[in-house]
Amino acid sequence: MQETRVKGFLEAVPTGRLTATAIRFQTLSRRFQSLSRGFRTLSRRFFKTLSRRAALGLLLAGWMVVILGRLAQLQVIQHSKYRQAARAQQEKREPIPAERGTIVDCNGNVLAMNAPTKVAVVNPLLVRDREFAAKLISGILNLDSKKLEEEMEAAARPPQRGFLVVAPRVSAEEVEALKGLQLEGLEIRDGTFRWYPEHQLASHVIGNVNREGRGQSGIELKFNPELSGRAGVVRVIRDARGEVYEQEVERPPKQGESLKLTIDVRLEAVAEQALEEAVTANHADHGTLIAMDPYSGEIKALANYPTFDPDARSVKGDDPGRNDLAVTSPFEPGSVFKVITLSAALETTNLRASSMINCGNGMIRIGDRVIHDHNSYSALTLEDVLARSSNIGAIRIGQTVGSRNLYDYATRFGVGHRTGVELPAEAPGLLHKRPERWQAGSTASVSMGHEVMVTSVQLAQMVAVFANGGFRVKPHLVLSREGGDAAGEKTEAAPPEQVLKPETVVEMRRMMQRVVVSGTGRRAKVLGYTTAGKTGTAQIYDYERKVYTHRYNASFAGFVPVVNPRIVVVVTVSGTSGEAGYGGTASAPAFKKVADFAMRLIGVPRDLPDEVEKPLRQPEKQEENDLAIAELSEPPTEEDRRGSLGEETKAETSATAESLANSLRVPKLKGMTVREVVSLSAEQGWTADIEGKGMAVSQRPDAGEPIEPGGHIAVFFRQM
Repeated sequence: MQETRVKGFLEAVPTGRLTATAIRFQTLSRRFQSLSRGFRTLSRRFFKTLSRRAALGLLLAGWMVVILGRLAQLQVIQHSKYRQAARAQQEKREPIPAERGTIVDCNGNVLAMNAPTKVAVVNPLLVRDREFAAKLISGILNLDSKKLEEEMEAAARPPQRGFLVVAPRVSAEEVEALKGLQLEGLEIRDGTFRWYPEHQLASHVIGNVNREGRGQSGIELKFNPELSGRAGVVRVIRDARGEVYEQEVERPPKQGESLKLTIDVRLEAVAEQALEEAVTANHADHGTLIAMDPYSGEIKALANYPTFDPDARSVKGDDPGRNDLAVTSPFEPGSVFKVITLSAALETTNLRASSMINCGNGMIRIGDRVIHDHNSYSALTLEDVLARSSNIGAIRIGQTVGSRNLYDYATRFGVGHRTGVELPAEAPGLLHKRPERWQAGSTASVSMGHEVMVTSVQLAQMVAVFANGGFRVKPHLVLSREGGDAAGEKTEAAPPEQVLKPETVVEMRRMMQRVVVSGTGRRAKVLGYTTAGKTGTAQIYDYERKVYTHRYNASFAGFVPVVNPRIVVVVTVSGTSGEAGYGGTASAPAFKKVADFAMRLIGVPRDLPDEVEKPLRQPEKQEENDLAIAELSEPPTEEDRRGSLGEETKAETSATAESLANSLRVPKLKGMTVREVVSLSAEQGWTADIEGKGMAVSQRPDAGEPIEPGGHIAVFFRQM
């Protein structure tokens, strides 16, 4: 319809006017088209720009969402986790060392205490090159750099993370040298170190501590938890440079207990001096000495030689001076054990002190073995067997007692069992169980102190039975504990156990007194006091070469005074030799010196008149030979030795003696009288078979030939 209208309009318009109108229309149409194209171009550009901005806006919006989400995760969801991580870097909990308890003697004299010092501490988390730092620090403090590096690596890990005590005791010179390193993470703090004012005095009893301040030996080790107390905890906050700007004590330290020992430093000093003199004078290897109250079991002195200074740093390798031989090193007691044999005889047989014992002229046969005595005796009374320390006599008595009774009484005295003294690594000694299975010669061996092993502490416990009226008491070193959880707590001693009847004790005291008055222990006599005891000498067995040596364990064990004993002293000198190395010669003088000082220290009145102190003229030849001859059985096996030491310790020990065959030579007897020959035979330990009267004209075997102790020499006499 519109086309019809346009057509009609065109027909009605003149041709000229139509042309102009068409031109205008075309122009307008072109402009419109141009405008349309421009509009379309502008529209395309606009929408293109708009889409880019929209995309950018969406991208920015998305990024904002991610950031906000991450912030929400960090600040809200995982807030506590990252707060703890930040605290871990800035905040530390470090220990506050507790004050270690003091150790004093029975009179309050300080034996071990803490003293102020400087402590070197490292925070390994702040050390960049730990290997290099360890080398620098070790060079100044004389430490093992490799070990220090390993400790720093370990300290960098939980739970010790960030704290390591490098040296608990640093000298002023070392402090200056360490500060000069300007090493990040290294600090010098105020601290304490363990100080032993008496130095080496009673060092084996007290012991020492290691570099970390923990007990390493002696009482320090045995009572380390009690002495150490409980460490406190301090919370410290450090800045980025590691400087502490805030700290708070979360748990205060708890001081360790203080121990009061039974040791008396005055008696201990005399004991150590006497023991050193005995060991050095006899060119021995080492020795032990114990002085003990026989009624309470309180050890007043415990000495070992060689000794050590606990203030000195431990040397590398084995230091023999640090071995507590009195507790850890069992040995065969030899003739000292005869007091148990005779006690068992008095209580289980009809034998009495005056009973005659057949000593077989110094020789006895046990199975296929021939045993010789150190001297030739045809017969002795039971008390003379003890006084002269006859081995054959002891064997005869032991055979009468029997293996079962011998074992029972040895057990009663504590042989083969730890005493329980408060020192680490105590050895149990050795006593073979099931006596019904003992070897044929075991009863004879045990009767004279072989095939058994005891420590010096056990020996003191054994002799105390005779001193206190027949009771076995527990030796102990700790008198009381104070501070910590034991405020004023007095150590309760174990109740004593009755071992012997009172009448047996009285008889044994009298016989042991004879040992000192006229037997093998004359050198132990304490002037002004009645003295009782027993000597013992046993040859040492070399386990490496598997031979018996001519070196001895020389012992003397006794008490003073006899009627009301106040002190028991046991001395053992190991590694002696020759006649001067017997128990009565090497150990008895040390006993005398210590016992005499103890009597004056305690204030015991003399029980002998003054005139007894005047020197008596001694016979030309004193009988001091108590050497036990170990021909009765095989030497102790290595298994026996390990059993005597127990699982806690490894220590040197001695064994029974070998035969003294070929140790003597037949003397020239021609021209001697009968009396002279008999006297010489008694001195040298062989038996003279006399034929005829007058002067000796011949002999068999000839002079210069070897002869065993107790051997026989036929001597022919003729009237001139």
